[in-house]
Amino acid sequence: MTARPRAGSAGLDLVRRAAHAARSKKAHDLVALDLRELDGVADYFLICSGGSEVQVKAVAEAVEEKLREAGARPWHVEGLEGRRWVLLDYVEMVVHVFHEKTREYYMLDRLWGDARSIELGLDAAD
Repeated sequence: MTARPRAGSAGLDLVRRAAHAARSKKAHDLVALDLRELDGVADYFLICSGGSEVQVKAVAEAVEEKLREAGARPWHVEGLEGRRWVLLDYVEMVVHVFHEKTREYYMLDRLWGDARSIELGLDAAD
């Protein structure tokens, strides 16, 4: 079995752009995980929360728009209609936008707890 090529700084740049877009729509509890050492489904995850279904949709749309401006298009989008857990799959990076209660239920942060956290540098921007 051949290992999948790993994203370098381009994947990390997408994570940071996505995080800034999510924050622009007041997403909270942003967590970026580096999954490269774990042979995960992607190289990076960005996990964030919204307080309502309307906010979850707004955050997901803002992320998609900001990454599209950077030339990245999602390979797959799921959950936009339900607005409880929106998944934007960019292959090397996956963005998970959760409603607060849904995030508490699935505990994706704990499931991938062995992954290294990535500093997003958002505090200086606030």
